[in-house]
Amino acid sequence: MTIIDAHAHLWLCQDAEVNGMKIQTLRNGQSLFMGEVRQMLPPFIIDGRNTAEIFLSNMDYAQVSAAVITQEYIDGLQNGYLWEVQQQHPRRFLCCGMVDARSPGYLRHAEALIRQGFGAIKLPAGRLIMPGQRVRLTCAEMMQLFRLMEERDVLLSVDLADGAEQVSEMEEVVAEHPALRVAIGHFGMVTRAGWQEQIKLARRPNVMVESGGITWLFNDEFYPFTGAVWALKEAAALVGMEKLMWGSDYPRTITAITYRMSYDFVLKTRLLTEDEKRLFLGENARKFYRFKDPVELPYVKNMSE
Repeated sequence: MTIIDAHAHLWLCQDAEVNGMKIQTLRNGQSLFMGEVRQMLPPFIIDGRNTAEIFLSNMDYAQVSAAVITQEYIDGLQNGYLWEVQQQHPRRFLCCGMVDARSPGYLRHAEALIRQGFGAIKLPAGRLIMPGQRVRLTCAEMMQLFRLMEERDVLLSVDLADGAEQVSEMEEVVAEHPALRVAIGHFGMVTRAGWQEQIKLARRPNVMVESGGITWLFNDEFYPFTGAVWALKEAAALVGMEKLMWGSDYPRTITAITYRMSYDFVLKTRLLTEDEKRLFLGENARKFYRFKDPVELPYVKNMSE
């Protein structure tokens, strides 16, 4: 079956700030992350460069045909590098541009990214709720941005705050802009209370949900992530399997598991039908993100087999 990753990240160097706290690349895959050192990448990536070439090697090995490259404020804006990646590998990647919506004036930057040719914009919406400050998804500048994206057929990739905190705002956005294609990230923050409210947004025709980070959210349970499979079934009961897409949240999740493990727990479960697996792991994403000709990748046996 065709497998497509709806949520992954690339960067050359992390140099960012969130709520006054630094995120910065160190060495051996580690980063300074909001006051502590965290293993951001596998330790063999000693220079901290999370490149397209390394990811393509992982994708080829795991037989993942294509991937959507999202962004997050904790990594810093990576628009320059991701534009290069998009030009070099148009068949393998759909790269999202990103603006810093934490301060006014981001609409002009978004206009420039869209003119440049980015077909998707990422919004880490949960980061817009800050100490003593909140940027609402329904404010005037944000709604102008969504109107522009709807008119230009630019996709919105969005990660909402835990639970239902931003759901009513997002409901207003999708009602006002019914032709705007929206991908809700992190499977609605599935292990947090009220996650189902985010899933229900996919009852709208142009809204989908992707599971980027689901293995992180079920990390305490760990492989084979049976709780994640049951959550997938619950979400499918709410909106239909045709509205759900697999995402890995590469590379952060592969500090704990391999890239292939981030989806083969779905392949191996007996709780889903083969057709449900085919839709979730690739077919839904192929249609929604408009990957026209996904590559076919052969299986290569491991030395341990």
